[in-house]
Amino acid sequence: MNSKIYILSLLLFCSLHSFAQFTLRIEIIATPSAHKEDGVFVAGNFNDWNPANDQFRFSNANDKLVVEIKGLPAKNYQFKFTRGSWQKVESTSKGFDVSNKSVELSSDTTISYAIDGWMDDHAIPKEHTASANVHILDTAFFIPQLNKTRRIWIYLPQGYHEGKKHYPVMYLQDGQNVFDEVTSAFGNEWGVDECLDSLIAKGKQGCIVVGIDNGGATRMNEYNPYEFAMKDSASGKIFSPQGDEYIDFLKQTLKPFIDKKYRTLSSKENTIIAGSSMGGLIAYYAVLKYPDVFGKAGVFSPAFWTAPAIKQLTDSVGNKVSSKFFFYCGGKESEKMVGDMNEVAEKLGTNSYAMIYTLVDAEGKHEEKAWRKWFAEFYVWMMADGYNNVIRLEDQ
Repeated sequence: MNSKIYILSLLLFCSLHSFAQFTLRIEIIATPSAHKEDGVFVAGNFNDWNPANDQFRFSNANDKLVVEIKGLPAKNYQFKFTRGSWQKVESTSKGFDVSNKSVELSSDTTISYAIDGWMDDHAIPKEHTASANVHILDTAFFIPQLNKTRRIWIYLPQGYHEGKKHYPVMYLQDGQNVFDEVTSAFGNEWGVDECLDSLIAKGKQGCIVVGIDNGGATRMNEYNPYEFAMKDSASGKIFSPQGDEYIDFLKQTLKPFIDKKYRTLSSKENTIIAGSSMGGLIAYYAVLKYPDVFGKAGVFSPAFWTAPAIKQLTDSVGNKVSSKFFFYCGGKESEKMVGDMNEVAEKLGTNSYAMIYTLVDAEGKHEEKAWRKWFAEFYVWMMADGYNNVIRLEDQ
């Protein structure tokens, strides 16, 4: 009897702890001498990485800059400091990018930092890093499903213009961050073009890559098929879902355009969709919604925490799915993110006929550097058939 009471008490404690909310107090104890008059903000995964949200602006308190973020559930949080834009983000004293700061929140917590430099104080401008095989397809491609326009990038593999081969196509979300460091929101890009240039030069199969820019302030809407509420008291914003409209755009508008204009292999087995964070969520959802269109998916650091209903959807439609999935998550992102990914992958494996590759990098953080590190692994596996043999390009 005592044992049962103890177990019940333990379960009750765990349940209460999982719904607890905490306060994160961030203090900045030193900043560069320049720009003292400017406001300083914190941008992180608790405010959709908004670099200029007044609710996350530091205030002066006893010779320190202080911000308190209340109502945060227990999880891992990552963030950076800005002076109101990503062009004015913190840097090292020599102007180099700094990694995301990270805290595993499980109680009211106070942490202190010093800012060594600001990126805009260093005169060396960034150079465009996109390879010669990358082009802007359109700066304002119309999305009828959302009544918006968006910049679209395209990578054509080396030799495309000299031959008659048809190629698989990969649709990558957050196109700003895929090819070019200048346009990347956080100062780092995936390096997809350099990676593929290198792999193709070594004899690996080529692929057309289409990068679709995110909508900035509407990213959380467009990359989620479900309504999502940011549940901290500082920003209780509700994001209305536009994920279905966005995926319909890829299927009904963008893919037919690409298949008509370029030499593509248009079957599901040769149509890949990928993304990270919210982009990973919508890439996964795309395959569940249209399993006969998207046959392969790269699901990097998926933000399943913003869409818990994705688990039920996996249970209900999994038996219609026979696609190929690559799941990746970093061990330093958060236990919940890793746990959610593994739970979804396990449900998918139980309920579908999918081929699944799951990878957790214990040192991985929630950033482009991590996704860049594992992109080649993802790509080579995706280009292999069920027996791990590379599929040869077809002449048509």
